[in-house]
Amino acid sequence: MRILIAPDKFKGTLTAVEAAAAMAEGALRVYPEATVTTIPVADGGEGTVEAAVAAGFEEKLNAVVGPILKPVAAVWAFNPTGFVAVIESAQASGYLLTEPTPENALRAHSYGCGQLIAAALDAGATELIVGLGGSAMSDAGTGALRALGLRLLDVNGNLVPLGGGSLVDVVAVDASALDPRLATARIRLAVDVDNPLYGLDGAAYVFAPQKGADAEGVELLDAGLRNLASVVCSATGNDINAPGAGAAGGFPSMFLAYSPATIEGGFDLVAELTGLRAALGQADLVITGEGSLDAQSMAGKAPIGVADAARSLGIPVVAVAGRIAVSQGELASHGIVSAVSATDVARSSELAQLHAARYVTLATAEALNGI
Repeated sequence: MRILIAPDKFKGTLTAVEAAAAMAEGALRVYPEATVTTIPVADGGEGTVEAAVAAGFEEKLNAVVGPILKPVAAVWAFNPTGFVAVIESAQASGYLLTEPTPENALRAHSYGCGQLIAAALDAGATELIVGLGGSAMSDAGTGALRALGLRLLDVNGNLVPLGGGSLVDVVAVDASALDPRLATARIRLAVDVDNPLYGLDGAAYVFAPQKGADAEGVELLDAGLRNLASVVCSATGNDINAPGAGAAGGFPSMFLAYSPATIEGGFDLVAELTGLRAALGQADLVITGEGSLDAQSMAGKAPIGVADAARSLGIPVVAVAGRIAVSQGELASHGIVSAVSATDVARSSELAQLHAARYVTLATAEALNGI
């Protein structure tokens, strides 16, 4: 028996690496002679760097400016052989690095993420994978590009302040000092949403309330994103209101305008990065999961991506989660033959979270005994 274990993180309790280890212990209790391979996965957001490090990338650490100007220590990953860097917006510009207040929702920026991109370029990276998710800002990636030389100017020719709240004041964009390495690097933006930059389905209306924005702030941020898009289109001819451009506070949009960046599905990109598809071809059984298997999971999160890829190869899939909020029938449609939650095993969500590794191990064993 060859078992491939490929979970995403159990948010707030276990990293993907820790979850994989707990699942491996449970699997070996049922199949002690099995050959077990673990490949932590992610959907392109938080956990992408960890997945890259687990796949053999070198872990790097840089001090950068956080989303509200306080310094933070941000981790990224680098493969010096392939000159590939993996960066997460959440590491430098994440919502966990600030308080979700109306004021901060307007002030938060992506400058630190741009500093990580600069560090990767300095290290010799020619390909950059930027995982977008868990961000604090709604600045359309302007902060990141300002760290790389872009200038946003108001009607008096002065630099506008960092943050999405000031984008309504932008009347011109000066790209004359933009880092020339951006023009030749391969920049791949990993997203798991297809929201446009602005509008009712855009970055401000859909995501800014989660970052602390009140109704007035949402309107101001959306107006700023619209204004920026108009200024950029006039200057470059590029329409930056593309599907997926609303991810991470609109981060992809300015990179689409001022670099050869591409928007790609986060799970597929991470699967490529980690060698997941090749590993699937060697497996007899797959175990996947995440903290909560729910409606969002069904919309294309990493565990369902793993399950669908395994199903296409005729490989049965077992799912283990902190909680399961979808029917067994829905899971079965993705090739999942057995699914057990740690909460059900612990008979308490509190216990399942307090002793997460233990109950993930027990849930894995129970799920395998059920097939």
